[in-house]
This record gives sequence, structure tokens and C-alpha cells, in this order.
Amino acid sequence: MKPQPTKLPNDPRWNAVETRDASVDGTFWYSVRTTGVYCRPSCGSRTPLRQNVAFHATREDAERAGFRPCKRCKPDGPSQAERQATLVAAACRTIEAAESMPTLEVLAQQAGLSPFHFQRMFKAVAGVTPRQYGAAHRGQRMRQELGSATRVTDAIYEAGYGSSSRFYETAADELGMTASRFRRGGEEAHIRFAVGQCSLGAILVARSDQGICAITLGDDPDALVRQLQDRFPNAELVGDDRDFDRVVAQVVGFVEAPNRGLDLPLDIRGTAFQRRVWQALREIPAGETVSYTEVAHRIGAPASVRAVAGACAANHLAVAVPCHRVVRNDGGLSGYRWGVERKRALLEREGRQ
Repeated sequence: MKPQPTKLPNDPRWNAVETRDASVDGTFWYSVRTTGVYCRPSCGSRTPLRQNVAFHATREDAERAGFRPCKRCKPDGPSQAERQATLVAAACRTIEAAESMPTLEVLAQQAGLSPFHFQRMFKAVAGVTPRQYGAAHRGQRMRQELGSATRVTDAIYEAGYGSSSRFYETAADELGMTASRFRRGGEEAHIRFAVGQCSLGAILVARSDQGICAITLGDDPDALVRQLQDRFPNAELVGDDRDFDRVVAQVVGFVEAPNRGLDLPLDIRGTAFQRRVWQALREIPAGETVSYTEVAHRIGAPASVRAVAGACAANHLAVAVPCHRVVRNDGGLSGYRWGVERKRALLEREGRQ
């Protein structure tokens, strides 16, 4: 009888080698007995036979075992992800320092790539295109300039907008109100709010003319109100409105039973990247969880895991934009703006329902 080959135990690292998973580069290296080289998991060389492969925690371990670095993936130098991150960081600094948005051709030439490959690389790392990054940076500068400029027009040009029409095309989505009103800290904006109680503690719900602009959770109701005042220092905050109490009751009912949905308009303010992340979160069904890495893949920016986590942390609409459904790659619960215990309670509740 022909002898059967020895069956090797399942190892998730081998799956990463077979799929050339660049996201795990730097976490381990593998060597090939028949060639005498060691590689990164993402190496584009021909996939070796499993029985010839050994895994190493560090590249020093691989070299001590007598293996030399692969000439194709160069595992003894910066990874492709690290090299790309360096190029994108340099491009971001160029965009931020420029008076007007540099062209794609100029940025690509600086990186030593074609415009097509540079744009694809930039979006994979940053989660947005160079133009979208430039627009987000201008928006941030615009917020700063609105706080100090005498006229809105002055702030528009100081922030790097070539014309006022370019700014007003996106002002409502980014600021949530007119530029002049934002410059006055939300003056003349009417925001109705109320604080109630739910099983997770105190809950504040606020609504602008556009929709629900805040759902926040905490232990101290007064602290929640102060946070709202800090966001809109000159807005007219209207409380003790019995009609609005019904809206709060509807939100509380949604928190207690997320499966029923929330049929209320939302005033979602943020950068283009943040809004993409938040939309992806709203598409996660109640009772399910995904990792930050998976969210990054869903929005077409697999290298922007940290930026996804930042967008989750910037969310002002608890449960309505369900950032609590995003967990670590190992399924563990990471930081949550309103406390990890509340995150755990929400997930357990959705799991039961």
C-alpha cells in the first residue's frame, strides 16, 4: 500500500501564505526548506508545498535558522505597506502645505509612480482619493478660519478654495449649517434636545432642522448637556418640549429594541471618509459584528483600519450609527465612546433579540 503523506496541523498562517495576505506582513515570516529563503506572507513567488514551509516569529529567527532573504519580497527591508504608507504620508504633507490642490500628476511624479497607480495606492492606504483628502483638509482649515476671519469670504479663500461656489457645494454636509452660522458657533440655529433614562443610563437626544444630530449616553445627564453646548456654543438649545419628548421616547425604544429600526431623519455631519464609514456601519444588521479590518475592506480602503477606528470614535449618534457592532479581529471588544460595558450590553441585547 502506498504510504499516505503526513497531515500537518491546521495553521492560520498557512492560509495567509496561500492567499498572500499583505495585512499580516510583519507579524510572522515563513521559510522554504527546498529553496533556503524566507519570505513575507504576501510574497508573490510561487506558493511552496506546505511540508517544506516553517514559520518564524521574526526575520532574525529565520536567518539564525540558516535562511536568506527572498530577493522578490525583500523581507529584511520595509514592507510594501510601509513603503506605500511613507509615500502617501509625503503626499498628504504636500497637499496640506500647498496653497491650492496639487494635480494628480504632480503628486504621482513626486512618488515616482504613474497617476493611475498612485491614485489607486493612495486610496487603498488613506481610504479616500487625493482630491477627497485635499477637500477634507480644506474643510478642516475652513472651520479654523471661520473662527477667526471677519468675513466668510475671507475664510473661504484663506482655507484654499479657488471659488466660493466650490465651498458652498459641500458646506451643508460638512458643517451642518450655513458658513456664517457656523462662524458664530451655531448662532440662530435651533436645536431641540431632551435628556431621558434608558437601561444604559442617561441618554441625550438632540435634533437640528435637518434631523437627529446627537444621541449620546453617559452616567451624568448634566455632562451630556454640557457636551452638546460645547458643540454648539451659540445655538439656541431648546429643552423641556413635550412634543420632542415623544421623539426621545422613540429613540429610547430603539435603544432597547434595535431590531425595530429608527424611522427618523438623521443629521450626519462629517468628512467624506467618515460618512463612508458611518454608512457602512448602518448596513451591519442588528445582532452581527464585523472587525475594523472588514469595515475598511467594505469601503474599498483595506489599509485604512486606523482611520476607520477614528471615524467610529468620532460618531455622535450612538446606536443609530452602530459603531458598537465593530470589534477587534479576534472578536474582542475594544474602546467605545460611551464605555465598553455599554457596548457589551448592546451586543448581548441584540444577540438575544
